[in-house]
Amino acid sequence: MADAVEDVDRVIGIFNALLRLAEIDSGLRRSGFVSLDLAELAAAAVEFYQPAAELKGVTLSLTASPVAPVRGDSVLLAQALGNLIDNALKYTPEFGAISVSVQVLADQSVEMAVADTGPGIPAADLPRVTQRFYRGDASRGTPGVGLGLSLVEAVARLHGSALELHDREPGLRALIRLPADPLRGVRLERGGFEEPAYEAQPAVHA
Repeated sequence: MADAVEDVDRVIGIFNALLRLAEIDSGLRRSGFVSLDLAELAAAAVEFYQPAAELKGVTLSLTASPVAPVRGDSVLLAQALGNLIDNALKYTPEFGAISVSVQVLADQSVEMAVADTGPGIPAADLPRVTQRFYRGDASRGTPGVGLGLSLVEAVARLHGSALELHDREPGLRALIRLPADPLRGVRLERGGFEEPAYEAQPAVHA
């Protein structure tokens, strides 16, 4: 019975991920873009995953600009960041390290990145890991169906960006760059803007 329930949950997870991907691909979510602070969203995500990291003996840290204003869909961006952290936790060995960073760059873009000390991704697999249902040899035997990075790529594309993957030898660094929202930055400096609540989303296992 427990195995059957687990299988049903897995199928439901795949179905929900495909529905979300279809929704993203349609572009409808763009109409709901709001001003948000990506640094605050990242802090909440790191806090959410901290117990899982501690349980595995992995150090999970955050480096962020005081304010990182962007326009976007807070739920989808939280899902994308959650998928990247979840993916890093899955492959980072015990006593390894995962660093999350959100930085406002000189070109007025905001970079959100997750780096780990895991095995990384072989160069031959890098061009294909964002394809839906693709799983490389290193993924065999681990939970997932090959939709996690596909969803992150779709979220990045919806926000006018792309998912970049860089092999650190060892480890992987995944990043997304978004245009900064200067109007949001002014509002935050004046102290008159109410922050949106962070809503944790279940990660789609890669």
